[in-house]
Amino acid sequence: MAQKPTSTGPSQRQQRVAELVRHALAEVLQRGDIQDPVLGTHVVTVPEVRMSPDLKLATAYVMPLGGLDEAPVIAALERHRKVLRQAVARRVNLKFAPELRFRRDETFDEAARIDRLLRDERVQRDLDSAPEDDEPEIGTGH
Repeated sequence: MAQKPTSTGPSQRQQRVAELVRHALAEVLQRGDIQDPVLGTHVVTVPEVRMSPDLKLATAYVMPLGGLDEAPVIAALERHRKVLRQAVARRVNLKFAPELRFRRDETFDEAARIDRLLRDERVQRDLDSAPEDDEPEIGTGH
């Protein structure tokens, strides 16, 4: 019996649909179509959306501009999940409108952590003591 090859990541279709959903959500949030006091006072970015393999669940990673009031913003998005789902369905032509989940985008935290690691004195010391490249330069004839 032949086995299916294991997938290492999202398919092209998942990525394409995720990007369409991301654009639709960003448009709805930018236009201010959702009447909510929290969402009305925050600019919310949607840097990434991930789709389930069956395209019925979309996980949107969101971050309020400046990273302030993350919990109230995500709670407001969760409260308006049905309205947002309908708005996405109108903008994205799919057989089923995906359920929406909202999660905090942690890529900024990860980037800051990596930056701190690279600035660590031990890392700097290792970089400074790294041997120079022993290969001759092209065109020097050595």
